[in-house]
Amino acid sequence: MGVDITDRLRAAGYRLTAPRQAVLAVLAESARHLPAEEIHELAVAYASDVNLASVYRTLTLLDELGLASEVRLGDGRGYWELAHDEGAYHLHCTRCRRVGHHAGDAIERIRSHLADHHGFESEAVDLVVHGRCADCRDQLAGPA
Repeated sequence: MGVDITDRLRAAGYRLTAPRQAVLAVLAESARHLPAEEIHELAVAYASDVNLASVYRTLTLLDELGLASEVRLGDGRGYWELAHDEGAYHLHCTRCRRVGHHAGDAIERIRSHLADHHGFESEAVDLVVHGRCADCRDQLAGPA
C-alpha cells in the first residue's frame, strides 16, 4: 500500500483503521477488479473482525477521496479497484470477463468535444468498452 494513500487519508482527517488497511491491501494486491463481497472475503485474512458494512463504508470513503473507483461492467454489480489515471478506460472481455485498462487520448477527446460542441463541462468520464480480448478472439478464430 502506497504511502501516498495513507498520507491522503490522514490529510483528509481519517485514521487508517484495521478495516481500511485490510481493504486497501486487498485492492493493492489484486490483479483484477473485485466486487465488494469478494473484497470482504479476502480482507478477513488481514483483519478477522472486518465486516461487510465496514468494507462498503471504506470503499465509499476511498471513492470520495479519489483513491478507489467502482466500475460497472453491465452485469448489475460494481467492481472495485484502486484509482488510476483518469485518461485510462476499461476494456471488458465478454467471454473471459477480464478487464484491462487502455491509456490514450480518447477520454480527453470526449471531454473536449462535449465542451466545444455542447458547452458541457464533464466532471468525470467512466468508459467501459465491451468486446473480446485478443486471446479470446484468437481462440474463437481457431487454427489458421
